[in-house]
This record gives sequence, C-alpha cells and structure tokens, in this order.
Amino acid sequence: MKTLLILLVLMRTGQFIETHDQVLSITPHSQEHVEVLKNVSTLYETALWQPASPQHIKEETPVHLFVPANSSETVKDLFRNHGITHEVLLANAEELIAMQTRNDSTDPRSSATFYDRYHSLDDIYYWINRTQQDNPSTVKLILIGSSSEKRPLYVLKLSLNNRPNKKAMWLDCGIHAREWISPAFCLWFVRYSLAFYRQNQDIKYVLDNMDVYVLPVMNPDGYEYTWTTNRMWRKNRSIHKSSHCVGVDLNRNFDANWCTEGASDEPCSEIYCGTFPESEPESQAVAAFLRRHRDSIQLYLSIHSYSQMLLFPYSCTLDEAENHQDLLEMAQEAAQKIRRYYHNTYKYGAGAKTIYLSPGGSDDWAYNLGIKYSFTFELQDRGRYGFLLPPSHIARACNEALIAVKTIAVKVIQKTQVATSPYYGF
Repeated sequence: MKTLLILLVLMRTGQFIETHDQVLSITPHSQEHVEVLKNVSTLYETALWQPASPQHIKEETPVHLFVPANSSETVKDLFRNHGITHEVLLANAEELIAMQTRNDSTDPRSSATFYDRYHSLDDIYYWINRTQQDNPSTVKLILIGSSSEKRPLYVLKLSLNNRPNKKAMWLDCGIHAREWISPAFCLWFVRYSLAFYRQNQDIKYVLDNMDVYVLPVMNPDGYEYTWTTNRMWRKNRSIHKSSHCVGVDLNRNFDANWCTEGASDEPCSEIYCGTFPESEPESQAVAAFLRRHRDSIQLYLSIHSYSQMLLFPYSCTLDEAENHQDLLEMAQEAAQKIRRYYHNTYKYGAGAKTIYLSPGGSDDWAYNLGIKYSFTFELQDRGRYGFLLPPSHIARACNEALIAVKTIAVKVIQKTQVATSPYYGF
C-alpha cells in the first residue's frame, strides 16, 4: 500500500515517467549532430533502422532509431545536451511486437485470416510442407541447402504446365531477419498464384510462361532469433572465431564488388560482409542454385522492407547497368500501377543512386551472373511503423508488391520470349 501511494505521488508531481521501447526520428542538421547519432547508434543499446549503418548517416537525412526503454532517458538527455530534436514515431513498440506475434493457429486451412498474420519459422515450415502436399502436381519442394545452425533452406517450385524449355523467375524473401513483411509476401504470392491461376488473366499469363522458384525464408536462423530473442536482429547467426559478435549481412555477402564502400569488414557491424564472398551457407546455397539454373531464370526478385522502393542494379557501383533503360521503364510502370490502384508512392531507380552504395547484394550478383532483369523491392512503409508493420497492413503491402511483380514479370516475358497464351493486361 505504501509503495502504491508513493507511485501515485510521483505520477501526480510528474516525477514518475513510464518508459517504453520507442522508435525515434531524428534529422541531423550539422556534422556535430551526425557524429552524436553515429556514437549513439554504435555505443548505446539501440538499433538503427534507417539507414542500415552509422556510416550512412548524413546531414538533413532522417534517421530512424529504435531505443529500448532502459536506454531511453540516457539517449534523450544526450540529444537535449546537443540541441538535437526528435520525433517519436512509435511510443510503445512492445505493444506492436506483441500484436505481431499473437497467433491462433498453425493450420492454413483453419482460418481465413492465415495470410493476414505473421508466422513463426515452425509455422512457415509447416505451411511449406502442407502447400506441397495439397498441390502435388503443381508444387515441388526443393531443399537447396541449410543455414549456419543447420535449418533447411526450402524452395517451392510452382509449375502450372509441362511446356518444354520453360523459362523461370526467382523470388526470395527474408534475407534480413527483422523484415517480417517479406516472408509474409512470399506466402501471399504462392497462395495467390495457386488460388487465382484460372481466375486472373495476368497471373495465368505469367505462370503459363514461367515457372516460379520461391524461397520463403532465406535467413531462417535470424528470423527465428527475431521471434525468440531480439525482434530487431538483421543478420544471420554465424559464429566468428575472431570476434564475440555474431552474424553476417547476407545482402553484403555476394560477389558483386564485395566489401567495398557501403559494406564493412567489422564483424560487429550490421553490414558486415563476411570473411569472403559466399562465406555464409545461406548465400552459398542460393548462389549455387542460381548458377545451376542460370539458363532458365530470366527474372530475379528479392523482397525487403521498409521504405517503399523498386530498385535495380547497380547498388554496388554508380555505373549504370547495360539495360538500365529497360529496368527503369519496368520499375516506373510498376510504381505507376501501385499509385493508380492503391494510391501509394514508391520511389524507383538504380540502388546506388536511389539510396546509397551497398556492395555484395544478391540482385547485383544475379545480374552479373546473366539474369538481366533483377530487382529488389522495399515494401511498406516509409517509417511510421518500419520493421514493425502491423498485421492489419499485411494485405495492402502484399497487394502492392503483387501488382509490381505481375507488371514486371509480364514485361520480361514480352521482351524475352514468344508468349504462348493470350494476354489482355490488368
């Protein structure tokens, strides 16, 4: 009773402040502000959401920073002392995380809202196997390798007809662990393709002319870790002999200007490139599969979040891709259709010029391999919720991505092969 009275007095006098995990938006207006933010994101228990690494923080560019409750007052005091203002994007991140992990079923057939929720790794593995079992003539399950912690890397091959010498597209999700909307989209895409193949002209056209390889979770160890331990984790979970820090950024681990400006050779960095290209079993497995199928795969798509962008090579250099104009026109048309149908704006362009240099990316590597239509999608949103996009936003985010995938896939088919089925557009 005495403790309760003390708490009531503190609350009434303003001396008691309840703190929560928060996401702050800060725009540095001077080089001093930039240095303070770099130090905060490096030395304090925080998680940098945007940009991906302290080295990319610059003047007049918004920074999104996840600040745990136990660091909140220290970080805000530091900002006040240096005249740095901030906006609270999320006042209570724990509440959103709890909402994301609330789940009432593992059976895809038991609930109409299965695809409107986020799912644990076990749920996704269950869904992968169930999807193949329920569609034995059109879905093939392929084990392409395993993760650092020996979890399987499963690819679903969607093949809706048996045309000889059929071309294909590749779709991977979940390369960065905390980007939960990404695996959610891979599940959404597979469900949509199977359910609407005979009802929707555009998806029928794509699937009549292309097989589709779908990797729902490229970074299963990291994804599992975000569900059990640290929701903000980004990298995989490989152990380094020379450092206490864990993990490699799989999207800096491919052999495309590997570990140059925009990546880090420091194991504790969020953009650590690894010890050599394809040092990680996850990137190695994907690269090996793509090499084996380089003659048939014509379109490469990697799904990320957040910031609402449709990106294409190059990200590892400021040089333009050989077919830059084709890639630009495809991304532009996809962005226009998202805006027309969903009234949402997506930026588009070459990765390095649209965001910043980020070498070692899977899309650049796939492009250099010979897959000349290669894209990275950054899904919703622009920072209001960031990596904690609520389940209520899944459907809209996935539908936006879906219309972009269909738009680009149709264009690739029209540019690279004589389509055998009629197509009337959507």
